[in-house]
Amino acid sequence: MIRKFLAVAVAAVLVSTAPAKAQEADIVDTAVAAGSFNTLVAAVQAAGLVDVLKGDGPFTVFAPTDEAFAKLPAGTVETLLKPENKDLLVSILTYHVVPGEIPASAVVGNRAAPATVQGRPIAVDGRAGYVTVNASKVVTPDVMATNGVIHVIDRVLIPVDRLTNGAQK
Repeated sequence: MIRKFLAVAVAAVLVSTAPAKAQEADIVDTAVAAGSFNTLVAAVQAAGLVDVLKGDGPFTVFAPTDEAFAKLPAGTVETLLKPENKDLLVSILTYHVVPGEIPASAVVGNRAAPATVQGRPIAVDGRAGYVTVNASKVVTPDVMATNGVIHVIDRVLIPVDRLTNGAQK
């Protein structure tokens, strides 16, 4: 589960700086190379998920940008990165990773609720001409990596007990 999350985070970094095309790097290296996923990469490192996301996969990672993390309440990221909050950080990060490779074309015109590595489902909706994941919009789809695909999102996904109409509670 941790490997899947790490792959998602790394892919997110690469997505923001590269066009959606096949990469010759895994999800983590792709994210690092992108330069706009510094917070995500730091969180993946703090959570100990790097090796997982460098694994064989395939993984689908919904990767929030640095701007997405900046939308969280002040002090949230710093609190999550503390060693005593590692379990919570792992839970949040693995909520951004789905086992298997799911391209955007598989959800356009449809909706789905795939289970994340964290265990809870996410609400994916492609019926509006673009794809949303819970309350987050996919801003750059299909950033390919050797071990999966990264979809760049504009908000951090927070695990919830229940989803209503695709919105986070």
